[in-house]
Amino acid sequence: MDKTISPVGWYIGTYLARFIEIEDENKHDPEARFATWENTVIVKALTLEAAFEKVERIGIDHAQPYKGGEAGIPVQWEYLGIVDLLPIYEELEDGSEVMWASNHPRKLKNLKSIVKDISAFRE
Repeated sequence: MDKTISPVGWYIGTYLARFIEIEDENKHDPEARFATWENTVIVKALTLEAAFEKVERIGIDHAQPYKGGEAGIPVQWEYLGIVDLLPIYEELEDGSEVMWASNHPRKLKNLKSIVKDISAFRE
């Protein structure tokens, strides 16, 4: 089995977008700081390459300029690229595993500090 191909035809991809003021003179400064979002989507595709193209298209399509704030400043979430793309190996249903990560060993106290209770997701 090729681990880059989803046997169920679904892939999960994350793309990165940064928030810019379109007329900002520093928007191309590699040292400047920007608010960013990582958006994760699922796509139906026959191959990893086709999934990559779909996630990329979604990211580009969501990067449309608009007028922000009371002043109506021209702004945009600018698509930067894909940061993660994984095949989904199981049919989608409650409890299906769609993502996983292997981590380096950590101390138990640090592991416990990572997990959250329900209130953290309501903020």
